[in-house]
Amino acid sequence: MLSIISLGDLVGVGCMVDSCLECSACKEDLEQFCEKGMVGTYNGKNKHTGKQTFGGYSTSIVVREEFVLSIPENPDIKGVAPLLCAGITTFSPLNHWKIKKGDKVGVIGLGGLGHMGIKFAHAMGAETYMITTSPEKAEDAKKLGADAVLISKNEEDMKKHKNSFDFLLNTVPVKHDINPYLNLLKRDSTMVMVGAIEPLEPMHGGSLIMGRKRVAGSLIGGIKETQEMLDFCGEHNIVSDVEMIDMKAINKAFKRVQDSDVKYRFVIDMKSLKN
Repeated sequence: MLSIISLGDLVGVGCMVDSCLECSACKEDLEQFCEKGMVGTYNGKNKHTGKQTFGGYSTSIVVREEFVLSIPENPDIKGVAPLLCAGITTFSPLNHWKIKKGDKVGVIGLGGLGHMGIKFAHAMGAETYMITTSPEKAEDAKKLGADAVLISKNEEDMKKHKNSFDFLLNTVPVKHDINPYLNLLKRDSTMVMVGAIEPLEPMHGGSLIMGRKRVAGSLIGGIKETQEMLDFCGEHNIVSDVEMIDMKAINKAFKRVQDSDVKYRFVIDMKSLKN
């Protein structure tokens, strides 16, 4: 269903600007899996003009009306922008796997995605654990809503939580060993990958077979679900933790991203283009 948009309304555009709207995926509100290929907001190919899309680095944007999202009035607008990428990327698997009050949920990795995973899991009522290799991130994790922190390098602590998690959200963006995390899952439970889009370290099949466990993946979310996420954020006053920068600082910001020196997303003030 289309949002009712009027002139002057605050709206957003996420990671997609178009799709075929005719295939089975699109008809099930899963435009991100469009069988003919969704059109990405950045570096996508506009199927009408054949030109490249430039997304948030543009001074204007053309988007199919079905892909325009209504933004709640109450959240801080600069913290809303990353919800349309990092927000829906983490909300969608938690929503799809029906995380609820009382579930024990682990969010693996505390970065742009992980910090949103903690906020959403906490707001859904889950017993939320931040799972990290870095003890120094514990304080931040608890401020974001984590009930506890599990240091994955601590073998004794990992053993204490063996076979106890209902769901794991893995946000680590690089190649890594997922075997230790599989041991944390309960029987018939799932770990969802949303970070690494590259080959992982070899996975031990026995970790899945002995417990009927699952490893799955998730890509952003459809337009309907993205609107649901925005409405959820409005209801629970959830935004991304961001640092606003001027356009002239983009190279320094990029270097800081490479150095993992950002909490937890940069947002560019497009008004700074005029300076």
